[in-house]
Amino acid sequence: MLVKPQRLQKGDTVGIIAPASPPNQENLQRSYSFLEELGLKIKIGDHVQDQYGYLAGKDKDRLADLHRMFLDREVKALICAGGGYGTGRIASQIDYTIIKNNPKIFWGYSDITFLHTAIRQQTGLITFHGPMLASDIGKVDVHSISKTYFNQLFTPAPIRYTSEISSLEALVDGKVSGLVTGGNLSLITSTIGTKFEIDTKEKLLLIEDINEEPRAIDRMLNQLFMAGKLIDASGLIIGDFNNCVPEREPSLDLEEVINHYIRLANKPALKGFKFGHCSPHIALPLGVNVEMDTVNKQLTIESGVQ
Repeated sequence: MLVKPQRLQKGDTVGIIAPASPPNQENLQRSYSFLEELGLKIKIGDHVQDQYGYLAGKDKDRLADLHRMFLDREVKALICAGGGYGTGRIASQIDYTIIKNNPKIFWGYSDITFLHTAIRQQTGLITFHGPMLASDIGKVDVHSISKTYFNQLFTPAPIRYTSEISSLEALVDGKVSGLVTGGNLSLITSTIGTKFEIDTKEKLLLIEDINEEPRAIDRMLNQLFMAGKLIDASGLIIGDFNNCVPEREPSLDLEEVINHYIRLANKPALKGFKFGHCSPHIALPLGVNVEMDTVNKQLTIESGVQ
């Protein structure tokens, strides 16, 4: 059973955690004013400033911050400072009973995809794929539209994504609905063979990535195809693939690679969505019902809060 977290209200407290790599501290500090403008109070995790190689602290410390914020009754939402690497290292150590008993907003993307998948499939909690504080919101050149989509946390209303937001292209025509799952392609693929393996059966699968050569995208999509994940999906939502260009020649280009697997899957597919490592970055809830209409080039996304 899927569970929608409670909506935010002005005056609520949000918890800031860094479950992956060390966030840019300057950007992170700058992002707090945005949260305050939304009328929110801030509680910062004990280990947000930690660094352990490419990780934001030891596994046990990043895990402790996540557990502590879910247990803290004052905290109404967890917002990730940034992504990078490392959430898969703590996924098997999470006490999912804590999350199930204390459902609240959980927001992030990129490496956080592993936690989105694990949390939803273990607890049923709807989570949010959206721009993070140090990675996006705290940047000097952050797009105003990226900020706008935080409003969905305060008001239960559907999101309608049309070609007015970004240019959309139908790769396979069809009208389809289902629960939305996915996120970062690299992290989706890394769940295969684990107890957190992504379930795409009759769902719309969202994929996006950054800094991966077409040959790497090819390898990952091929693995998903052979694992049945593309065939199982009811439809495919193609987000942003930022800087996914070949570093060596000869090479297929990104479009050729994606189109190859979309044709093999033969499921309704739209591409061009500003979901992922892009600006603006549109946020959406994962686990809610989505209707995709490739003829009219639009996506209607159910609200993620109650």
